[in-house]
Amino acid sequence: MKKELLMALGVLCMTSGVAMANESVQAYAHPTLFGTQGHTLVSAENDVVVGGKVYKPCHVKTVEGKQNVVVAHYAKHMLGDMKAKMDAKRGGLYDPKMPVLRSELAFLISEGLGLTKASTDKYSDVADSYWAKAEIDRVLKEDVMIGYPDLTFKPDQAITKAEVFCTFAKLMNVEASKTAVPVLNGKELKYVPAWAYGATNEVIASGLLATLPNQDKVVNDEYLSKEQVAYFVAAMKKNFQIDLSNGAIGCATKYEPVAVKIKLSERISARTSNAGDTFTAKTTEDVTLNGVCFPAGSTVKGCVKSVARPGVKNPGYVEVQFETITNGDNKAEFPRKLSSAQVNVMKNPNIVSRVLGAPFSMVGRVAGVAGRSVSETAEVLANGTEEYLGNWSDAFCDTASLHPLKGLKSVGSSFITVGKGVYNISKYAVSGTFGVLYEFYDECKYIIVPNTTNDSCLNPDEELTIIF
Repeated sequence: MKKELLMALGVLCMTSGVAMANESVQAYAHPTLFGTQGHTLVSAENDVVVGGKVYKPCHVKTVEGKQNVVVAHYAKHMLGDMKAKMDAKRGGLYDPKMPVLRSELAFLISEGLGLTKASTDKYSDVADSYWAKAEIDRVLKEDVMIGYPDLTFKPDQAITKAEVFCTFAKLMNVEASKTAVPVLNGKELKYVPAWAYGATNEVIASGLLATLPNQDKVVNDEYLSKEQVAYFVAAMKKNFQIDLSNGAIGCATKYEPVAVKIKLSERISARTSNAGDTFTAKTTEDVTLNGVCFPAGSTVKGCVKSVARPGVKNPGYVEVQFETITNGDNKAEFPRKLSSAQVNVMKNPNIVSRVLGAPFSMVGRVAGVAGRSVSETAEVLANGTEEYLGNWSDAFCDTASLHPLKGLKSVGSSFITVGKGVYNISKYAVSGTFGVLYEFYDECKYIIVPNTTNDSCLNPDEELTIIF
């Protein structure tokens, strides 16, 4: 029941922090002969970015049967945040496969568990400007990590996996042997001294090590990588209840996940849905959430977080998030910590609905491609005109200033500008024509063979099991 959703198909967005930066992002595919260009609309800011390719974000994984209905990955999110902060201070000294450092462990624990209280302890090797100063102060305050007797923290020192296990064991309440030799997947863990047996066995008993990538390295290497520790923290967030009211020590306790079975009431598709769209579903079994029993037939509401339209060799994707469940006066919000999701029944829209809907989506998509082609052509023309007349302005000014060679160079540049403009306009004209034809083809294909787009949509009456 607690199987990583990240190894299957992502039907939901796990948390607002896990989601794509809390912004609704929509990408309109623009099929062309020169690749799939994209117009990306960030609706929160109403900015339009023209050009570039539309890909499924690298930090998301997919769930069985719905390869392009996606979920963001909390571990990747934390690693991305850490990389950005390190790069800003240290110039790109980052590799997720390298051994985790003490400062990085402090960052992942602090950010992953949401530690807020900070210590006033001072260590000679952690300056106020150090990239992880705030996170180190927080783990010190909670006594999750400690410094050395010589008043150093050694933030850039790699931390062994035995020390990592001892750190995480402080956070959890798990019963395990204090003296048995630690064994994972039937293999004895190497580089674990006797003093760390108890803590290591607690971590193994928690089941969280099973979520880490490169299991052989977990067994055989002396160090865990940054990526592996990030996966551990993410798994702890999903499989344990985190309660910091009495401090971080012992804050993580196992809990039984909540499984919600629902049947969708409407279609959600990368082809036609828009970021910000809301949708509903109905529960098919009774479920208790936050101490309230919601009977079968309760209403589940959600929203589309982001969309990328399908294009040439690009199936697109849609990201969704379930938010609330209601029945009469009872209402509860879904937890933002998704454990897994599974499509139990897959159905294609019937032929009548496909035929009735296709003309509208076809006109919309064709109009979108045509309009974007025209707008790109107009942009090329506008920029080219400005550059062309600027070249001639420079030519006259340079010549009048007794620099005829520079003036002649500007004249030559004007002809190059014209050539580039003609090329780009021709390219957009050809690409736009191809794109319009492709959209006709894609819509016809959907009517005849709808299952070709089934892995980037959720259909009415499909049954999903989502586990929190």
